[in-house]
Order: sequence, then structure tokens, then C-alpha cells
Amino acid sequence: MGQTAVVSAVVWTAAGSLLAWSWLLLGQGFFWRTDVRLPSRAEPDAWPSVCVVVPARDEAAVLPAALPSLLAQDYPGRAEIFLVDDGSSDGTGALARELARRHGGLPLTVGSPGEPPAGWTGKLWAVRHGIGLARARDPEYLLLTDADIAHAPDSLRELVAAARSGGFDVVSQMARLRVESVWERLVVPAFVYFFAQLYPFRRIAARGRTAAAAGGCVLLRTETAERARIPEAIRHAVIDDVALARAVKRGGGRVWLGLAERVDSVRPYPRLHDLWRMVSRSAYAQLRHNPLLLAGTVAGLALVYLVPPVAVLAGLVGGGAAALVLGGLAWLVMAGTYVPMLRYYRQPLWLAPLLPFTAFLYLLMTVDSAVRHYRGRGAAWKGRTYTRPDAVPEEG
Repeated sequence: MGQTAVVSAVVWTAAGSLLAWSWLLLGQGFFWRTDVRLPSRAEPDAWPSVCVVVPARDEAAVLPAALPSLLAQDYPGRAEIFLVDDGSSDGTGALARELARRHGGLPLTVGSPGEPPAGWTGKLWAVRHGIGLARARDPEYLLLTDADIAHAPDSLRELVAAARSGGFDVVSQMARLRVESVWERLVVPAFVYFFAQLYPFRRIAARGRTAAAAGGCVLLRTETAERARIPEAIRHAVIDDVALARAVKRGGGRVWLGLAERVDSVRPYPRLHDLWRMVSRSAYAQLRHNPLLLAGTVAGLALVYLVPPVAVLAGLVGGGAAALVLGGLAWLVMAGTYVPMLRYYRQPLWLAPLLPFTAFLYLLMTVDSAVRHYRGRGAAWKGRTYTRPDAVPEEG
């Protein structure tokens, strides 16, 4: 009787997983498709002025591969770069000036905001300082981009054309992250896949509530930023890109987010430890530091990603055809939805069946993020730790 009950539980759980995947396949905004690229666009009659704001903290290692791409932007209108050296200890500001002197191109101003006050994350404090410097130029648009992002020469031109043609207040592209090490190949495509599952790109451009952006590349209308009180209204946000998009949508603005074609992150994550830190620093913040949401997320990840291979194994070992078929079908749908992302990242398709293992890693990263929060270590990045949303950043 006991063994029959276990087999029955496995079968029903596998059926629940297959049902969940059926809904994800068809009912979650076709999140698995990777054809959401810059929308149709036409060049404006007059190109608006743009100021590029680059918050940078200890970025000397990646700046030589990224900043020259901004300096070399082929933009027909007036454009200027404001790099904000956020208390770097590695000579980031001096290196930026040297790169500008060596490469020429767009004008570059390097500023320094000092340490962030209570209630501000370091990045958003730097963004605030950069926007303040840019305000004297009265730009129509702001391009908020990270110091590790390399842009194709026509990137700014294409972003502005898309915003003007589509009437968008925010146009954001998710930069293609680096996938060279073994761990990057295993974890990075899944990171973007999971993000798209949470925030289906097609729904973001619609009039609904779904809102998100990718912080590495955000073109923002200045008037919209002022109306939405950005960055002041989101000054405590660890996941600042999603918070920015939500603030814009709440104010009636239009947001577009898609995958980039020639906007790339040059930041390396060679070890699992590096990727673990990237995810765990903000995973629990994504769940609003809510234990119930954490429990639900862990249960959901287990049902959707871990149950299918477990059911297949149970079916093979115990001879249960129902568990084997249901688990196998759920695993097949899962792998099939992952294939487009692997193709986008030019990765071998045999990685698709390994998605349950990667999802298990993300489950552990999420739990670790919560553990760090309750131990008072909070979200840590670039030597700063944020133990709670209104906390003073602590030096690490």
C-alpha cells in the first residue's frame, strides 16, 4: 500500500508539472521566443540630443573594452557622455579620461558623487549625479548604460530611432552576456531565460502591468524621468532596472524591452562563485524579502524543473510507465522552450536537457540570498552591502 501511494504521488506530481509546462508554453506571453528585437523604426527628421550616463565603481578591468564603443558612437545629433566614478579604488576615473584622450569621439565628463546617503543604493546615487550633470545640456533622452557594456557604433542611433518611431518612453535591450567559461555556458543563457519567464518581453510593450528593463542599456526620455521622479523614487531599489520600468509604467509611460543583437557585456564570470554572487545578491530582493514568496518560489521551481527528471528516474527504476511518460513529456517541453535561448547564445543544444540542474543551482542561489539577508549580510556588490531597503551602505 505504501509503495502504491508513493507511485501515485509521483504520477500526480508529474502530471502537475506537465500541466504547468503546458500553461508556460502557451499562456506566459510566449516567453521562450527570442525574436523580440528592436521594433520597426525610421530615422527622425531631426535627431534629439542625448546624454549617456555611465555609473562606474572599480571598473578598470572592463572599461578599455567598453568605453571606446560609446566614444565611437555614430550619432547624427548632439550626444555627450557622463561617467560617474563611484568611489573607485582602481583608478577608474583616470582611466576613463585617458581612454577619451586616446580614442577621441563623443565628449566625456568624469564626475564623482561622494558616498551615497542613507536610503540610496550606490549605483542609483551615481546615476542621480550623472543625470544632474547632464541636466545642464537639456537632453531629450538619457542613455543609462553600465561600464561593462560594449555598444555597436550605431547602437545609440538605433535606440533613439526605435523610441521616436514607436512612441516609447523607455527602450531597453538586454545585452548579450559573455558565455566563454564552462559555468557561463551552463548558467548565463538560463539567467536570461528565467528573466524572460518572469517578465515576458511581449507583455512589457503592451498596456498591461508587466514592466521590466535591462539595466545595462536603457534609453529613457528625460521628461518621463522627471515626471516619474527617477531615480529619487527608486533610490533604495537593488533591482533598479525593473523598478525604473515600473515607475515609468505607473506614470502612464510606454516601455519596450527586448534582446540585443550588438550590445554585449564584456564582464567575465569565469567561476561558479562569480555567477553565484551575481544572482544571490538580488534574488531575495526580487521576492520582496518575503518568506512566503520564498517558499512558493522554491516549491514552484521544484515542481516545474525538478519533478520531470525525478519522475523519469522513478519510472525507469520502478517500472511506472505513467510517471515515465508524464515526466518525460514535461522534460521534453522544458528542453524545447530552452532551445531558442541556446541558439541565441550560440550554444550546443545538448545543454537543453541540463536545464533542471541549472534550475537547481538557481534554487540554491535564491535560498542563499535569503540566508544572507537574515544573517544581516544583505545584498552585496562592489564592496557595499545593503542589509535592508533603507539601510546606509556598509563598506565591505
